Amino acid sequence: RKIALFCNIDEDNVIEALDASSIYAVPQAYHAEGLDRQVMKTFGIKDLKALDLSIWDNIVQRIREPKDEVTIGIVGKYTNLADSYKSLNEALVHGGIANTAKVKLKFIEASKLEKAKDLKRMFKGVDGILVPGGFGERGAEGKIIAAQFARENNIPYFGICFGLQMAVLETARNLCGLKKASSTEFGKTSEPVVGLMTEWTKGGGKEKRDDKGDLGGTMRLGAYPATLTKGSKVHEIYGSTKISERHRHRYEVNIKYRKQLEKAGLIFSGLSPDGKLPEIVERPDHPWFIGVQYHPELKSKPFEPHPLFVSFVKAALEGKA
Repeated sequence: RKIALFCNIDEDNVIEALDASSIYAVPQAYHAEGLDRQVMKTFGIKDLKALDLSIWDNIVQRIREPKDEVTIGIVGKYTNLADSYKSLNEALVHGGIANTAKVKLKFIEASKLEKAKDLKRMFKGVDGILVPGGFGERGAEGKIIAAQFARENNIPYFGICFGLQMAVLETARNLCGLKKASSTEFGKTSEPVVGLMTEWTKGGGKEKRDDKGDLGGTMRLGAYPATLTKGSKVHEIYGSTKISERHRHRYEVNIKYRKQLEKAGLIFSGLSPDGKLPEIVERPDHPWFIGVQYHPELKSKPFEPHPLFVSFVKAALEGKA
């Protein structure tokens, strides 16, 4: 009554924003407080169909009553602020919802892996390893170590953007014998396995950039199509050979190294339609080892989780000790 009086509104239009155990429980909480009914009343809308919140009821039930639990190790360099990976964190939650499992996140500082003497201790309790996007050389070696640890110990590995590139460098160095394999993002190298793409086509026109250009303005940014190899793991996951995903990066895996990398077991299972840009790599000899150049987390929703996160969390659950 006091709030209604001081705000000069009807008492029925004062709606409590109560704390919720999960952000996905908020629609139910507002419905319980009558927000939707008051909005309809205010606008004079009466001919409404029966309200169906079953999609939210199902999501909240799966979150509150998980049948299993899995721990995903996120190897990054912004781990002091977990919200730096907010979209990624939520996409993993969505993958957990789809598998009726609670996803616990263990943030691992990439730079600490570079000095670690006991990697098994660093990854103790981790059922899956995810290396997210990032820029710059700091922490890169630690992310390469993470990819190697996942490969050698058959732990599900998910590399996103920079995480894909570090997985490629790991294979190049340790399995292809290219000890100097690196990214031109880190400086000049005799083995530019990852480098700056200077020209590509979009919307019927040419996009150009160079190493002196503005960092933001020279990115491959937005939605781009990709073609997947029939029979590959990602083809199975997506259920299609044609996909479109959102990108935000400046450097690309050098297609010239494809034969060497594939001979070492890292298959290029997704390419740009013209076959010039690697979009996805995977290891058929591994339980679940996939790297993507794009950001699938940006398209994931609680009621429509991204298939890669669903499959990754499922693999982590199946691989639990």
